[in-house]
Amino acid sequence: MSPTMMTAQDYRALVADGFQRRARAAGFQQWRTEAATTGGCTHPIRLSGHWAIQDTTSGQVLDSRSGHVTVPCGNRRESVCVACSDRYAADAFHLLKAGLTGDTKGIPATVADKPRLFLTLTAPSFGPVHNRRAPHGKAIPCRCGEYHHPDDPRIGQPLDPASYDYTGHVLWQAHAGDLWHRFTTYLKRYLAQAAGLPQRLFAEHARLSFAKVAEFQRRGVIHFHAVLRLDGPEGAGDPTPGWATSDVLTDAIRLAHANTVLTSPEVDGRTWELAFGEQIDIRPIRPADAGQVEDEHGVITDDRLASYVAKYATKGTGKSEAVDRRIRTQADIDRLQVTEHHRRIIQTAWDLVAPVPCPDCHPDGFHVPEGCGCERAQYCATCNNGGEVSRSVLWHRMHPEQADKPDPLDALKLRHWAHMLAFRGHFLSKTRYYSVPFRQIRDDRRRYRHEETLAELGVTDDSITVINDWSLVSVGHRTPEERELAAAMAERQRETRKHRHSIERKD
Repeated sequence: MSPTMMTAQDYRALVADGFQRRARAAGFQQWRTEAATTGGCTHPIRLSGHWAIQDTTSGQVLDSRSGHVTVPCGNRRESVCVACSDRYAADAFHLLKAGLTGDTKGIPATVADKPRLFLTLTAPSFGPVHNRRAPHGKAIPCRCGEYHHPDDPRIGQPLDPASYDYTGHVLWQAHAGDLWHRFTTYLKRYLAQAAGLPQRLFAEHARLSFAKVAEFQRRGVIHFHAVLRLDGPEGAGDPTPGWATSDVLTDAIRLAHANTVLTSPEVDGRTWELAFGEQIDIRPIRPADAGQVEDEHGVITDDRLASYVAKYATKGTGKSEAVDRRIRTQADIDRLQVTEHHRRIIQTAWDLVAPVPCPDCHPDGFHVPEGCGCERAQYCATCNNGGEVSRSVLWHRMHPEQADKPDPLDALKLRHWAHMLAFRGHFLSKTRYYSVPFRQIRDDRRRYRHEETLAELGVTDDSITVINDWSLVSVGHRTPEERELAAAMAERQRETRKHRHSIERKD
């Protein structure tokens, strides 16, 4: 039957038949066991080799395994792998929670008594978009005059795409990480001023520790959520100076926010002044056992905040409808199944560094007989070089005094990050002394399994040698049915955890 003539009922029957054939196939139970060990990873890594624990003195092999093993892909994006994103979110929760409450993973419990704030910095407006506002609990109409449902696909889309500043949007997105870096620099400067210290001496008296996460809004631009904490100069275990209070930190944040500005590279003779949006949210963090502290935004506790930030660390571009893999060609953009708004963001990022007509051989926009040697693989019949030149080459022609410096626009690598709507930063980052690194959390998990195995054998690390020899065989499941079954397994495990957590909270 032709796919174009297939009804929905026929398609469901075909899919069900595929699942049934896979379940009846030889080796299904073994596959199911392997899929369960990865938690339902949808892109598992298959390895071949052997592993053994050998007694160092006698050379006796105490335990061994050879053949094939399957391990999780480790991708943090929920849109790519539900199982691995859940594991990443759990690690992120413990990382954030350790920096909020301490008393775990080497972080002292005294961090809960230090000045701590939850900060949200937004992007500016690049043009009015459809939205759903409820400032006092009651929805008010959008600028278009309608009331939008929360799932309305128009939310975040420009009211007038023709007047929306897509170039400014892309340039701001590409500089978001630099804006955050400058913001923290100014923040330390204003904290030093509040303490009556020169900025160069701030690190000798106090330390600003933070963990931040970037979240995509539906209009395709990110905003930052951050946990800020003031420590002594040696980090989490060092007492905070007496002058460093939540009020001092709040005032310094407002000053830094108001003065953080960057100038974009020049595009077609114009530059943009890049800054954070006017909306800023600063909220104090309360210990989980300090009672129900209410403000206009609701209860803010350590646990709730860690869960909130960890959740967004796995979202990636889910809300933005961007893609999880890099864009290589214009054909990739043409094939994207996204809204027109997000397509135009990606297209703008792609075109900003596209070759331009060479001003030497095409001063009026048409071919002339003599060429200028501009770099182009495709040649035209008149000037034999295609008549185009890269913006980087053109920039160096216009700025010969900076021949040893890269083109500022080219340095943004907009095409490399077009799939992320030009955002080049990390989705979750932290300062060194805020908490433990992800590496330590993962090493702790591996060490726990290692010690569990040694305890079963009745040996210690001092008396054994571990031999590992594995090589890559393949990545991903062999059939679409296996991938769908693994995804269902991951969703079932997620629902089981949610149910267990809800019961524990009631108890």
